[in-house]
Amino acid sequence: MNGSGEIDRLLVERVRKGDESAWQELIDIYEGRLLAYAEARVGRGAAAEDIVQETFLGLLNSLPNYDGTRPLENYLFSICGYKVTDHLRREGRRPTLPMTGWGSSERSWEPAGWGRRASSIARSGERRGLEEETLRLALSEQIDKWLKRGDWNKLKCIELLFVRGWPNKRVAETLGLTEQQVANYKSDFVSRTRTLIRRQRLPEDVFPELF
Repeated sequence: MNGSGEIDRLLVERVRKGDESAWQELIDIYEGRLLAYAEARVGRGAAAEDIVQETFLGLLNSLPNYDGTRPLENYLFSICGYKVTDHLRREGRRPTLPMTGWGSSERSWEPAGWGRRASSIARSGERRGLEEETLRLALSEQIDKWLKRGDWNKLKCIELLFVRGWPNKRVAETLGLTEQQVANYKSDFVSRTRTLIRRQRLPEDVFPELF
């Protein structure tokens, strides 16, 4: 478990024991990010703030069933995403993404049709935002784990491959590795990223190439 995951686990345990300061600490950590996420989808104002409050309430109500195998951040954003969609439905607006498969067995629905061109454009923008956030969470988890383990060669290798776009051979020569080692690091990184994304239980049409 990475450092942030251990902090979250301890916070959750304290909250379960009725520690009010732990609950406030948890809110302080995640409230800003959740609010930015909600505001990007429903606009600034009371609606976004209500969604964040409902998200924390949803977490509190589900704590007896939360086993910690899924990162708390991912879990919170999944709840928030569902609350956003629920709000849009109540407002008579089309959800930006079908949310079936996000962990709620209580509701199942199909989104309305594509409708106007502007709605399609908005939907595309929301999808990109969801994809970016999903990747950010997956990459952060991997990087945190490597930092904790001191896997510097992996970190350097992945940065040169994916950030700078260097070919395997050049990376191997620069880091004093074999091309097979570089290929193994690359394969492991891609495979692990796929696994972490799948664990977030997104709808299959967000990253269809993973299913």
